[in-house]
Amino acid sequence: MKLHQLRYIREVARCNLNVTDAAEILHTSQPGVSKQIRLLEDELGVPIFTRTGKRLVDITEPGHAVIHVAERILQEVENLKKIGTEYTNEVVGTLSIATTHTQARYVLPETIKEFTERYPDVNLHIHQGNNAQIIEMAENGEVDFALASEGLVGQRDSLAALPCYDWNRCLIVLSDHPLLRIKRPLTLRDIADFPIVTYDFVTAQDSPEQRAFRMANVMPNVVLTALDADVIKTYVELALGVGLLAKIAFEPHRDIYLRMIDVGHLFEKSTSYLAIRKGAYLRGFMFEFIELFAPHLTREVVTKAISATDVR
Repeated sequence: MKLHQLRYIREVARCNLNVTDAAEILHTSQPGVSKQIRLLEDELGVPIFTRTGKRLVDITEPGHAVIHVAERILQEVENLKKIGTEYTNEVVGTLSIATTHTQARYVLPETIKEFTERYPDVNLHIHQGNNAQIIEMAENGEVDFALASEGLVGQRDSLAALPCYDWNRCLIVLSDHPLLRIKRPLTLRDIADFPIVTYDFVTAQDSPEQRAFRMANVMPNVVLTALDADVIKTYVELALGVGLLAKIAFEPHRDIYLRMIDVGHLFEKSTSYLAIRKGAYLRGFMFEFIELFAPHLTREVVTKAISATDVR
């Protein structure tokens, strides 16, 4: 049994059983991948994949168990490499973070500025996506950790989910919008009288926004969704509708054509989470980045969370 065989079965599983795609990612040949998988199956005495002809069509029951163990072995190999690097040079390395646009654009800049001043020789990579995408990156080990805008991370047994901060929503409108003339706190019905531009995840049935509208028996008129708060604001400026977004994404000194109305009283608060794969090895500067971002997430707190053994 060889490590590269474990990498091959893991990558084939990640590529939805497409051996050609896996071979390309692994910088090897498709026949070579297929041969090594067969050799591993022969050694273990169980099929990892089911086949139709030469094509892989599914993962067998023992195959799921084998791939799960392979993931853990390969993660521990990476941990060994990181330990070696940690003790030979503690201030040089790479930090990869997956996060949403709102986090990257409005929440992280001060942390990143301070971190890069402390660690100028650490290469920092920020990967953006929606919540589902960035959580998958963390789960697959493609990044060191993810900063997610809501609680989907808590549904993954392989990840430790650590709350960073709470946030709520605001409404953004043009400076002459009729909603600004309402002197009382807005209601959901007030908002639903206008087209809404908001985040893509708001349309999910279990989102706080949808739950609030449903409980009020009000149907929102969502005309456009986006991953990017700046895109939402652009279309509000074009009078496409009112914008429903995270309050932190409104910047009065930059959004000079827009006005903000706090609507936090209409929605339950949301929490942004740090998502780290259980069993991961974090270098010293990674712990420091986390604590810069969320001071309550000390090295002790994070280590305890990721040391859980129920990785599945």
